[in-house]
Amino acid sequence: MGNLLVPFKKFLSNKNTITILGVLVGLVVLYLGYSWRVQQSLQPTRIPFCNKTLTARTKITEDDIGYIDVPKDVVAGMTDIMTQPNAIVGKVVSYDSKIAQGSFFYNTLVMDEKDMPDSIFSNIPDGYTVFDLKVDDDDTQVMSIMPDNFIDLYLESSDEEDEDKLIYGRLIAQIQVLAVRDKKGRNVYADKDNPGEPAVMLFAVPEDLFLLLKKAEKLKLNIEPIGRNKAYSANAKATRLTSDELRSHIINQTHILANECTDLTIC
Repeated sequence: MGNLLVPFKKFLSNKNTITILGVLVGLVVLYLGYSWRVQQSLQPTRIPFCNKTLTARTKITEDDIGYIDVPKDVVAGMTDIMTQPNAIVGKVVSYDSKIAQGSFFYNTLVMDEKDMPDSIFSNIPDGYTVFDLKVDDDDTQVMSIMPDNFIDLYLESSDEEDEDKLIYGRLIAQIQVLAVRDKKGRNVYADKDNPGEPAVMLFAVPEDLFLLLKKAEKLKLNIEPIGRNKAYSANAKATRLTSDELRSHIINQTHILANECTDLTIC
């Protein structure tokens, strides 16, 4: 038996033989690796596409989505393409875009409904008007006030008879925050890890309170948003004026229009 192995041992001990075997093994490895990569790149992946033309502001439903199998390498370099249907359903087509029938869904073409520029106007009660309160980083509580929070608005002014005396107090109670936006109208909380710089805080108020706030704003009186705790929002009552004296302070500095209607449900 030992004699039979001698030629085989001599064959393996030959340097040329080892070199040839090494090359052959390398070629086999390269071939197998190449074949695996080709198979992986050609392996189909299921991608959602738009099965009908969707215009701007359209809310996307499951019925709007079809599916197609495409090779992975076709979409590998398309970083903006949306591949998960649960990330698409419920979104809306961006206000300045359209998704054509047969097109893939892209992140740049869709957005959350709450981030639409005019989305806050769709659910305000009848007779209410949106008031935009100018805010900035000096309003230290602004970044702790979130949409849907109920807060209070305080008024700061000076006494009409003695300008050295400060007037400060709560003007309106339990007013709901609709949105906090930056100078370009974008939701400052869209990126939770990198929030934007607040420029306006939006509320919906009855017309009489809207006019009161606008008059205070034009008189350059300081309106300050004051946040409350979670229970304050959970047990919120109707938005209401809390100081007739502060109201009179504003009204006394303005001209009252004859027959001014403050109930938008009848005028």
